[in-house]
Amino acid sequence: MTRTVVLNVVGLTPAMVARADVAPNLARFAASGAVAPIDAAFPAVTCTAQSDYLTGRRATDHGIVGNGWYSRQECEVKFWKQSNALVEAPKIWDAARAADAAFTCANLFWWYNMYSTVDVSVTPRPMYLADGRKLPDIYTTPPTLRDDLQQALGRFPLFDFWGPKASIASSRWIAEAAKQVEQRFAPTLTLVYLPHLDYNLQRVGPASPAALEDVRQVDALCGDLIAFFEARGAQVVVLSEYGLCEVTTPVHINRVLREHGAIAVREELGLEVLDPGASAAFAVADHQIAHVYVNDPSRLDGVRDVLERTTGIERVLDAAAKTAFGIDHARAGDLIAIARANAWFTYYYWLDDRRAPDFARTVDIHRKPGYDPVELFLDPAITVPALTVGWKLARKALGFRMLMDVIPLDATLVRGSHGRPGASADGPLIMSRQKTSIPAGPIASTDVYAILLRHLD
Repeated sequence: MTRTVVLNVVGLTPAMVARADVAPNLARFAASGAVAPIDAAFPAVTCTAQSDYLTGRRATDHGIVGNGWYSRQECEVKFWKQSNALVEAPKIWDAARAADAAFTCANLFWWYNMYSTVDVSVTPRPMYLADGRKLPDIYTTPPTLRDDLQQALGRFPLFDFWGPKASIASSRWIAEAAKQVEQRFAPTLTLVYLPHLDYNLQRVGPASPAALEDVRQVDALCGDLIAFFEARGAQVVVLSEYGLCEVTTPVHINRVLREHGAIAVREELGLEVLDPGASAAFAVADHQIAHVYVNDPSRLDGVRDVLERTTGIERVLDAAAKTAFGIDHARAGDLIAIARANAWFTYYYWLDDRRAPDFARTVDIHRKPGYDPVELFLDPAITVPALTVGWKLARKALGFRMLMDVIPLDATLVRGSHGRPGASADGPLIMSRQKTSIPAGPIASTDVYAILLRHLD
């Protein structure tokens, strides 16, 4: 088999690659081979897109209906789980290994990376201590690789991976880890996740001149990786998961449902926590789509009618439409709302910010019952952010419990989003120097699987 490296550059689009003045390395790479736009997965979010690519199937079959969903058995919303057993379809590394017993695979930070059948894995896995602290860390296979990487590269910069401090530092760490893995294991297939573009594209929007510096930074990183891996005899594929839309309108879908009597909350110390199991209907927001779970079947038509009349919602998928969109799976909502191109869904369910739960103003990707891009911002009301954050960290270092409540509740700050079906020209891409392996024209997200296998042949 031919050794292959896949660089997953989140948010990269054909328009960015065409800017040789901004992305010279990627532009040269594209000019030397073939580029094809991808009709993005549905929904066009990380976990679903990666599962489409690695299984060649859609959410109906692999079950990854978003970055998170509602467990009807546990009556809990769960986001960003990591067990590979959640992906209910065979993976590309299983097919490649069946064809060649000598095949090996390394997965660096693609999602659902724990307890899979890859040979080498590296994924973020913070330590959540009993005193409330969250310490950066990783999970690896083999286990000894965890200490080896962090001794060589420093502790994984978790707070540069997500949150107000998110920056190129996390992608650089992943890139250096990929080099270390290559030098030590020389896998047949290496999957590398480079998330940097996603951050500022959500903060400032993909059309903002401020985003060009992020393109330059990730281009330099990709240029270095392409040169490194090709010098070691591996071929490189560059792809992305989705393109982002400029957005101006947050849609507070759960507030709409609450105003129509569908949402139940539990009061805890004067604050409100969503009670999904007791709610007649509620939404799990995930960028520009929302899974709407209707626990009271008698209200299904009424809920659909309310959503279809809500400003910012373009379409509501019922059972038949879910089948057409390839997302007819038990984990999916009874209805799926799709935002208009300039809109996105918040998870907010409270009607008074004074009643928002304590975690709402923190970075807490597991407790929030929906995705929250506002976690990328520090509260503008904090007059001296460095002093405020420093004081809180100092208190934590001294052993005091404290709440890192520095995230605003102003959803209008967000300027970029993704998830809805969109035009290929503004969406993800795949490119390679192996021209014969990349078909002309837009390809389906599920076709990436076969393209990668062709590279390995």
